[in-house]
Amino acid sequence: MSFHLPPSVADTLKYLATFLWNIVLAYIVYMLCRVAYVWENWSIFANGWEQLSASDLIAGSLRFDTSAIAYTHIPYTLLMLLPIALHLRTAAAYQTLCKWLYIIPNATAVVVNLCDAVYSQYTGRRTTSSFFSEFQNDGNLMQILSIELLHHWYLVIIGLALIAMLWLLYRKAGPIPRLDRPVRHIAIAVDAVLLAIAVTLTIGGIRGGFSRAIRPIANSNANQYVNSPQQAAIVLNTPFSLIRTIGKTTFSDPAYFSPSRLDSIYTPLHNSTADTAAPMLRRNVVVIIVESFASEYIGALNDYEGYTPFTDSLIAHSLIFRHSYANGRKSIDGMPSVLSSIPMFIEPFFVTNYSLNRISGIADVLSREGYSTAFFHGAENGSMGFQAFARATGFQHYYGRTEYDADTRFGGEADFDGTWAIWDEPFMQFYALTMSEMQQPFMTAIFTASSHHPYAVPARYSDSLHADGHPMYTCIRYTDHALRHFFATARRQPWYDSTLFVITADHTNYTEQEKYNNDLGRYRVPIIFFDPSGTIGSGCRNAIAQQIDIMPTILGFLGYNRPYIAFGIDLLHTPDSQTWAVSYNQGIYQYIHDSTFIQFDGTRQITHYNTTADPLLHHNLIESRKVSDTTHLHHLQAIIQSYMRRMIDDNLTVREGGK
Repeated sequence: MSFHLPPSVADTLKYLATFLWNIVLAYIVYMLCRVAYVWENWSIFANGWEQLSASDLIAGSLRFDTSAIAYTHIPYTLLMLLPIALHLRTAAAYQTLCKWLYIIPNATAVVVNLCDAVYSQYTGRRTTSSFFSEFQNDGNLMQILSIELLHHWYLVIIGLALIAMLWLLYRKAGPIPRLDRPVRHIAIAVDAVLLAIAVTLTIGGIRGGFSRAIRPIANSNANQYVNSPQQAAIVLNTPFSLIRTIGKTTFSDPAYFSPSRLDSIYTPLHNSTADTAAPMLRRNVVVIIVESFASEYIGALNDYEGYTPFTDSLIAHSLIFRHSYANGRKSIDGMPSVLSSIPMFIEPFFVTNYSLNRISGIADVLSREGYSTAFFHGAENGSMGFQAFARATGFQHYYGRTEYDADTRFGGEADFDGTWAIWDEPFMQFYALTMSEMQQPFMTAIFTASSHHPYAVPARYSDSLHADGHPMYTCIRYTDHALRHFFATARRQPWYDSTLFVITADHTNYTEQEKYNNDLGRYRVPIIFFDPSGTIGSGCRNAIAQQIDIMPTILGFLGYNRPYIAFGIDLLHTPDSQTWAVSYNQGIYQYIHDSTFIQFDGTRQITHYNTTADPLLHHNLIESRKVSDTTHLHHLQAIIQSYMRRMIDDNLTVREGGK
């Protein structure tokens, strides 16, 4: 006895199989384009190829190909799965239209991928949408392309073969007879469900995943799967790179000053004053970036009790600064600022066209000096783009939720907060003990997660750590509690006494106090240098500090004696009167130096405040025409121009000759 599906079900499954085959065919073509890309650029990728993980390359390639295919197949998917009668969708004219909606975007993908195989040799990365603005005034572009086509005739043949493959292997759905009305209505309802599923999968594919911890992926996420930014081009594809950068603000040189004048006002190139013959101080470095740990919550930095009794006690033995600031307002702003001394201007560095520039950082610099390096983040591996950024900036190892779950000393998934990450207390214990397994000297960084919306703490602490008022305060108490237990464990480790600890926040959060509820106060975060040996000193300096000062200050403390790029300053070797901070606030550049706080829209200075006489920023001196000094504005303009120029030129690392 044989079993036969009803004709309506069989026809629907056959139609769906045809659709899925065509999607798989697109994946195959994208992967073949990638093979051609790597082959054409083998001289670039050969060095270090054997250290790449095949599973990472495949996973990364599929992730970015899925996003590009999801973007480019939206019209095709909608038309193929439109919930109308199946006999109408399988009509010859309808299927021909579907085929063209499939062939055109995929053939275009083949062309741009293979063209980029040549162009990337000059740029070192996949082409972004800035290509069109860069060449909008070049009338000889077509001539250049024609010459390159002749030189790379084999890529033309490969491209034609792939397009022919798309055309010949594409499957059209065959004609299906008109179904009876009741069955037809059921089939249409099933098609509506299939379309809803397809829409959901398309959205997830475009974003790069479904987890709440995942932001829409950008080019910089490719660093997660490779060992250097240059290799990121392997897992990327050009359609994705173009699509994801369309509409993104592109940096441009404001040309405020001539090059020579610019460097005389400001340069991020640091030429160490350390004795080149003297050995570096081989101290361990631990950087703790605490989620949303605003200065407003810390009693030792205010004239009220606060919510951080342990941090208050630590500050009593630490070096701090009277005014300290974040350079951005998001977590993805904090990472580059703290670990690579790159401020956030216009867009978070993670999502700009320049996220694949060659960049350095504390980990990269110290790795070259023999340090072991590792980054810790208790969220899902890859979330927030932190894993990609950590790898791009020289961290040798990454420890996330996956590595925590695999450690049998801890509770695994039972310690997951249900939303974002492993609770801070157990993850910081994991952090302390894992460092004890690393070779010294080491440099590590951790990004905590619990002090964040939805403002939850482990149930066992809901009463003992409860704080009245905003629920954020209870979270801050919990994270302070986690820090207490971390340092209690760290003190018992053999590396503790020879370690410099740096504690800061990624950004601020809920604001209640009036002095923090303004354009300057909303950037105030602690910057704490704690050295158990006492070498760095303690107390509160009457200076300004910012996140981008952390890297140069650490290197200055260690006596690092090679040139490097950092947009901040070495606080240990800079007089208090010469310290400053910058930030970018909804299209406005902000700058503070001494008691002067100014805001600049890129063209004109719009505010000037005296923060000593007017700490709440109520009196804009520009309006009363009481400002004539342009020194601060020129310094800010020079910082902006140097940032833009170096981003555009991919000049964020020291080049040959120390420039």
